[in-house]
Order: sequence, then C-alpha cells, then structure tokens
Amino acid sequence: MEFRCLAVDRNAPRPLTEIWTGDTLVVGLFAGGAGAGRGPAEELVGEALEGWLQRRRFEAKTGQTLTLERPGGSPATLILVGLGEPAEFGLEALRQAAAGAARTAAGAGAEELGLWFPLEGLEPAAAAAAMAEAVRLGLYDDQRFKSETEPRSLPHQVTLLGLAESAAAGLAHVAATCSGVELARRLVAAPPNKATPQSLADEAAAIADAFGLELKVLERADCEALGMGAFLGVAQGSDLPPKFIHLTYRSAEPVTRRVVLVGKGLTFDSGGYNLKTAGSQIEMMKYDMGGSAAVLGAARAVAEIRPAGLEVHVIVASCENMISGGAIHPGDVLTASNGKTIEINNTDAEGRLTLADALVYACGLEPDAIVDLATLTGACVIALGEEIAGLWSPSDGLAEALITAGTAGGEALWRMPLRGSYRKGLKSHVADMKNTGPRPGGSITAALFLQDFVTRGLPWAHLDIAGTVWSDKARGLDPSGATGFGVRTLVAWLVAGAAA
Repeated sequence: MEFRCLAVDRNAPRPLTEIWTGDTLVVGLFAGGAGAGRGPAEELVGEALEGWLQRRRFEAKTGQTLTLERPGGSPATLILVGLGEPAEFGLEALRQAAAGAARTAAGAGAEELGLWFPLEGLEPAAAAAAMAEAVRLGLYDDQRFKSETEPRSLPHQVTLLGLAESAAAGLAHVAATCSGVELARRLVAAPPNKATPQSLADEAAAIADAFGLELKVLERADCEALGMGAFLGVAQGSDLPPKFIHLTYRSAEPVTRRVVLVGKGLTFDSGGYNLKTAGSQIEMMKYDMGGSAAVLGAARAVAEIRPAGLEVHVIVASCENMISGGAIHPGDVLTASNGKTIEINNTDAEGRLTLADALVYACGLEPDAIVDLATLTGACVIALGEEIAGLWSPSDGLAEALITAGTAGGEALWRMPLRGSYRKGLKSHVADMKNTGPRPGGSITAALFLQDFVTRGLPWAHLDIAGTVWSDKARGLDPSGATGFGVRTLVAWLVAGAAA
C-alpha cells in the first residue's frame, strides 16, 4: 500500500477531480455543517447535498458513514464520514475516522483511495502520519491459521488530500512503524504451540539478519552461570527450553544515547500450581508475551528507521509457566541474579520473576534509561480498562516523555503511583521478599517488586499493558484480537530522543 500527500489549495476554485483521479473519495464532515471541508462533497453532489443528507438522516455524528455510488463518475464512490463536533476533533478522532473510512472503502472495492478531512489547527506532518497509520493498521487482517482464507481487496494507493506541503514529512516512518505493529500483532495472535520461546528467538534472528543487528541468545546453562534463579524457576516446569534474547541496534554514527527495552516473554501462562481456572481466561494466555512482541516490533521498526546516535538493547526472558513434577511450588524460595531471595506465594505471579533477572541484566548494560512492558496484572485492567496502559516510573522526565510519545503514536498511558508504603505488602518472613502482595493495589505492588531489581537512580519505567494488548472487538485502528500496543509509543519515544 503506497501513501502520498497531495497539496490542494482549499480556497482555489479548481475542481478536485482535475488534480486527483482516484476511484473512491472519503470526505469528513462535522456535525451541523460546521467547519470547512464540504467543498469536495458539494462539488460531486451539487446543491442537492443538504437535502440528500437529510433524507439519508446523516447528521455527521462520530463514526457515522454514508456511501454514494456514482456509476460512470469520477470518483465512482463517495464516502462521507461523520466527525462529530469540531471542538472534540483532534488527532485521535482523526485516527478513528480514517480507520473507519478505510474499512468502508475497502468493503466498497476501493483501489485508489483519497482522504479529505478538515484539518485546520492540526500540525500537517502529524496529521498525515495519523491518517496513514490508521488506514494501514485499520485494514490489518490475520488469516494465517484458517484453512480457507477470505479474499480481500485493499487499496493499492492512498492519497491524503488538501494538506500543506510539509505534511509529506509525516509519512517518513509510517511503513516501518506499521511493520513493527503488525509483527507484534502476529506474534501475540499466534497460538502457544506456534509462538514458543524458540520461535521468539527465531524472530529476533530474522530481524537481526534482515537489518544487520546484533543478537545473543542465552541458553539455560548460560542463565544458570549468571545466577538467574528467578527466571529459571519459572521455566523449570516446561518441557520447552527457555531462551534469554538480547537483540541490539547500534547507530553507525557515534552513540549518544543508550536505552534498554525489556519485554515480558511468557509464551503461555497456565498459572503453575496456582492454576488459572474457569473464568480466568486461561485459553487466552498466549498473549502473555505481549510485552516481548511490542519490544521486538519496536526493534524491527527502529532497525528500518535507523535513528542516528542511538543504541537500543531489546531484552526478552522467554519461557512457559507450566505444571509438572519439576515446576516451582508455592512456598519455594528463588534467588535472583542480584542475590535477592524471593518467596513464591503465588506461582501465577511469574512474569515479574522473569522480568527481575531481565532488569538486573539490563542494568548491567549501563543504559541511560530502561523501559519494560508486560501483561503483568489483572489489577491494572480493573483500574484502567482496555484502552489505557498503566505507567509507573520514579523519573518524571522519562514518564513525561513516554506519555508524550504515546499521544504522538495514538496510545494512551496513565501514570500510576509508586507508593513506597505499599512495599510492606511484599515482606516475607523467610526471604527478602514475596513475589506478590495483598490484592488491593496489586498493580502497584507489582511495580514496586520490579523496582527492587533496577539500579537506584537509573531512569526506569514500567508499562503494564495487560488490558491493551488484546481487543475482543475491532476498535479504531485495532482489529479484533492482538493490537500490537506499545510499538508506536516506543518508536515515537526512541526517534524523538534520537532527534533531540
């Protein structure tokens, strides 16, 4: 799918059809006829536009669409998209409208699609990026595991109409970013008999081979030598060997900024001896590696964009959490690679154990910042729902930068408290700490647990993406299923930091 920007003077009398000749045109309209942007629709429908809209009961409410077929005309199809009230319209609303319009256009068989939205007040490059990402990601469809696939017709060219010439710069990273999101979606959606620790290592190897990155995969014996008792404790119940993945992008230019991305990589989580039961979504625990999918997707995008002066280390401690004669018991004590001892009071709180050793390893790389992503707690889902990820960080600067990057990428983050007094809930009578605290504030105590494995003073942020990694129903840019959440935030954060 090719994207391009076509600058059009919105105040010029020259007809749009003289400068653009695609077959399907989308026009965004505000409710009540407010704002600019009706020109193309009036050009194609004529003075009868208002009467036609009233007869079809089109009020331009958010998400409302209306299609007009024009056999023999150019364009042959006109799709009107409701944008709601102008005061509520911004980049996020633009993304939602563009994604919905793209799905409607694809259903109408569009081959050359044009988008015309009222964009006054929006930065042109940001608007172009938002629309292009929305179209491509909104049309994503994963049919890998179906014996009979459904044929789909997608537009081969999408033209963003009426933007300033500077808007074209916003398209520079769209293909790479979307490829990263799509990779993350494929990994998360894959069943656990396909997405194994070995397959994640293979995916990292494919990225390294394609883009010239460095890759190190630590096997069980390597992890034992480093004292990774927390990670290996989780892995010991599975027949599948664990893989500790370390993928590195290093700029050809002198490195001025080194960061580490850590992703939780549980390819299946049974809960261990604290077995997930009916109603616990055990059948969905293939998505417990959503954090690893996000950091690998971000690595793939960054490797293609190749930001100058940047060094990015991607760390994934991947394994399964299974039940067997060799699995960890509730009550066991594990020793992490920094020497801390952990009493296991819940084997279903395994992700933080794998992350503990991954964070110790990450700190040893002496980065400028560490960001970890994990489908860590159901408590975060209860607190923030399915559209907002939780963010914990002792660093105001890093937290603000990630929230800004999330806004730029269209992913919502909400900063949560790292309340020190809650740490007492992790106190153990037999070890340095327990792996879970009391149920109230469960996502906070999980973050506090992770903080104990990060070097004091090192900028670190934890993103709990348990609610956002999967969507049962299509929503905006996200199809039903895996969302690839986190990739766009990470890429925007890394690229902005490299440009700073």
